[in-house]
Amino acid sequence: MKKITTAICVLSFLAYSNSSNSQNQKELKYPETKKVDTVTDYFGTKVKDPYRWLEDDRSEETENWVKAQNEVTFRYLENIPYRDQLKQRLTKLWDYEKLSAPFTEGDYIYFFKNDGLQNQSVIYRKKGEDADAKVFLDPNKFSEDGTTSLGGLSFSKDGSKVAYAISEGGSDWRKIIVMNAENKEIMGDTIRDVKFSGMSWKGNEGFFYSSYDKPDGSELSAKTDQHKLYYHKLGTAQSEDKVIFGGTEDQKHRYVGGGVTEDDHYLTISARNSTSGGKLFLMDLTKENPELITILDHEKSDSYVIENDDSKLFIVTNLNAPNKKIVSVDAANPTPENWVDFIPETEHVLSPSTGGGYFFAEYMVDAISQVKQYDSEGELVREVELPGIGSAGGFGAKEEEETLYYSFTNYVTPGTIYKYDIEEGTSEVYNKPNIDFNPENYESKQVFYDSKDGTKVPMIITYKKGTELDGENPTILYGYGGFNVSLTPGFSTAMSVWLEQGGIYAVPNLRGGGEYGKEWHNAGTKLKKQNVFDDFIAAAEYLIDNNYTSRNKLAIRGGSNGGLLVGATMTQRPDLMQVALPAVGVMDMLRYHTFTAGAGWAYDYGTAEDNKEMFEYLYGYSPVHNVKEGVEYPATLVTTGDHDDRVVPAHSFKFAAELQDKHAGEAPVLIRIETKAGHGAGKPTSKIIEEYADIFGFTLYNMGYESLPTSVGNTMDGQ
Repeated sequence: MKKITTAICVLSFLAYSNSSNSQNQKELKYPETKKVDTVTDYFGTKVKDPYRWLEDDRSEETENWVKAQNEVTFRYLENIPYRDQLKQRLTKLWDYEKLSAPFTEGDYIYFFKNDGLQNQSVIYRKKGEDADAKVFLDPNKFSEDGTTSLGGLSFSKDGSKVAYAISEGGSDWRKIIVMNAENKEIMGDTIRDVKFSGMSWKGNEGFFYSSYDKPDGSELSAKTDQHKLYYHKLGTAQSEDKVIFGGTEDQKHRYVGGGVTEDDHYLTISARNSTSGGKLFLMDLTKENPELITILDHEKSDSYVIENDDSKLFIVTNLNAPNKKIVSVDAANPTPENWVDFIPETEHVLSPSTGGGYFFAEYMVDAISQVKQYDSEGELVREVELPGIGSAGGFGAKEEEETLYYSFTNYVTPGTIYKYDIEEGTSEVYNKPNIDFNPENYESKQVFYDSKDGTKVPMIITYKKGTELDGENPTILYGYGGFNVSLTPGFSTAMSVWLEQGGIYAVPNLRGGGEYGKEWHNAGTKLKKQNVFDDFIAAAEYLIDNNYTSRNKLAIRGGSNGGLLVGATMTQRPDLMQVALPAVGVMDMLRYHTFTAGAGWAYDYGTAEDNKEMFEYLYGYSPVHNVKEGVEYPATLVTTGDHDDRVVPAHSFKFAAELQDKHAGEAPVLIRIETKAGHGAGKPTSKIIEEYADIFGFTLYNMGYESLPTSVGNTMDGQ
């Protein structure tokens, strides 16, 4: 039907042949996707929605479409000559022991461990530091194919009981199982139909959790908009669970959560209608019938209680402090007019934690970690000396503990766990992974480039030392740019294989993220969302202008909100990249809020129902609505999961259908739909490896590589 055109490659190491690419592509024929006459009127503008029928995830017709698309996609991917080589290398590199930081519950020390290629990590425990560790809970036994995963774990105050949540097929819906931690017997207190929830124990008698009423229609796509906080008392039926917050019309919120302070004194409750900004409440659990105490009655800030000292509360907030600060206040009068600065706001974004009676303030300095330790009076004790430049996290422990554990990583350093003496301020390596990858062969460089409006945007570029900047390096540009999420340096086993192949990996810190606080976030929301796309486009132009790569060797990638980023960028500037890799993306900006909890994303996006201006703005960049007839789009591999109930797969289905129908170019436009998989969390190792082999294979193949470019990277055996 169509054929791939590839740039002529002059590199002497590349065995290049255009004929086999063309022959493979000539055989590519997309499934027929029917069109329907669905039209919606938005403020006088009639918008066609010909693929609306693909939103029905329960229909046989949609199921058949998924099967037909996967047949075409996997037939194409299977013909990539080095797909198996990539899978073998990914498998070998992934096969190393991975340990979590240990944590103490009751008489035991617990930790997660993955031997290397296990689909899910296993929980081990031991009595004492020098004792032998034994398996406590093995999620690999939840299902034969590894697609049922552990979605959360919470121990009672004395460690005698544990509640754990499981996810089936990657769904956000969970089942909570209660177990006697000593003898590992299930206690018969299984809680079903739980979503977007933690589990927080009150002593040893029961725990708080959150969920929605079961929706009418599809469990995977039907709208959910009233979250409730429940209390489950052990030994009682779920039907008897008491609604603590959210059961009335005046308490209607999309996201409700509850957490008990370490001393069992208070229950703190957050109530939100959006992913940004929320109300904050308190209950004194020492009283028999505690009343709801209001801390914040508006949704103008992100605030939460991080610690308490009896009735003295410590609250992290960005209220009138866009980079966040910690305030203290008495629980009897906890409203903002009584707040006193404890750790004031600085020019850098704060992400605090507590442990051993101290506060640890992690700051992002141009997306790089800096950690300071404060005492209970708010006095600076020391700046924690970190192992290098990168991301540090996990500075948390119980109040009585004398040591804590933190992790350190960057784009070329596998995550290493350090043991930290809280009083002395000294660190020692606790666990360093033994991986077949030498960080000394690679480097990361941070640059600052100008976006379209002159805003300076940071970007970290990672590559093999000695890489020649000749414009011929295969490059993946990865971005997110939304929801106050910060992209900080972190090692990826998969991306290390890309680096081995001489690939460059570039990650800009786009507006809409949280790297520079609330103002940076807000600069990429609603009617300013185009700033995010402009930042990403400018990053691509920087890489090309400075000869890191060229248009023919550039791929753009992102997931979820980042999938929207890729979709918008490739439809606005299809000339800028050779390959586009949108994953689980929000692609239909006119209808995203009608699925599951999507309406909660309105803080970042706005909705098409808000007003005419907001509709026109969304309509102007919505990827599904901006695929143009007769345009040559880059080679595109859309990826999603059939059980994704956060960003429903219909977004990706409709976008792929539009591209296949209107794309005038010769590059392939495919959709890879993972079955029994959701938005990403809990995906088994085997599926992750297969997916990356396909993504990297598709990318390199459509950049013109008939064989792997190993001579500009490490060889495939890691030498």
